[in-house]
Amino acid sequence: MNDFKNKFKEYINFTEANLKEYNKHSKATEAQKVLIDAMNYSLEAGGKRIRPVLTYAFCEACGGNMDSAAAPAAAIEMIHTFSLIHDDLPAMDDDDYRRGKLSCHKAFDEATAILAGDALSVLPFAVIADDEKLSDKQKIKIISQLARAVGRNGMIGGQIIDMENEKRTDVDEANLRNMYKHKTGELISVACIMGCICAGAEDEKIIEAAAEYGYKLGLAFQIVDDILDVTSTTEELGKPVGSDAEENKTTFVTLYGVEKAQSIAEEITNDAMLLLENFENNSFLKELTNMLLNRRN
Repeated sequence: MNDFKNKFKEYINFTEANLKEYNKHSKATEAQKVLIDAMNYSLEAGGKRIRPVLTYAFCEACGGNMDSAAAPAAAIEMIHTFSLIHDDLPAMDDDDYRRGKLSCHKAFDEATAILAGDALSVLPFAVIADDEKLSDKQKIKIISQLARAVGRNGMIGGQIIDMENEKRTDVDEANLRNMYKHKTGELISVACIMGCICAGAEDEKIIEAAAEYGYKLGLAFQIVDDILDVTSTTEELGKPVGSDAEENKTTFVTLYGVEKAQSIAEEITNDAMLLLENFENNSFLKELTNMLLNRRN
């Protein structure tokens, strides 16, 4: 367990250092200071850093060095942060707090938050393209995979499905699984895929296993989020609880109740664990998977 905690901490610290390095102030950007401040406000707000951690972990599970995954890992955390900034906006979820701090649009203003999110949606691709540790072939693969996972067929597409679902009364499990696969699963899945690419893995079976693991982990992660929205507290989560009900959202909890939702999350997590058998160096990933199932925030 201590080995897991130490490795997790190593991944987190590496992520934090790289995020600061990739979005520093300079003389050339003095006029954009408030924008960079807003970007860093949300980037440095903490969080689990699960997506970059998965990128590092899959890179090492495939025999690579975590240093080679620095740019893609930072990039995906920037993408995730951009999505959170926009999710919290009045036009979306209208949340005043994120990770125990004021949301970006409350700490600054709505227009600045929109622009900070916009900037964090494009900076990642420059970070990857300019990286000196990855080959051109790796960069092209990673940029292509990441763009797909973020866009209309990925996270952003999932967000529109989520918004449309709020207007419906006939949302069922199949619809929820599809929405969660896009909104949450795509970004988690591509984090795993990018780690494999950073390690130089070319075996399609390995990459497909990483991708499918990510989808399953993303689904289980979102179901646990559904559960925590009704069982946790604002202090524990760092954001308002009970928001799903307020926004008329159908979740696994509203469909089945907490107990069955937990059972479904456990079943999906077990499926994800089986996929990790495709990787020899999988002990960290197994402990991480179990930790996410049993998290309290």
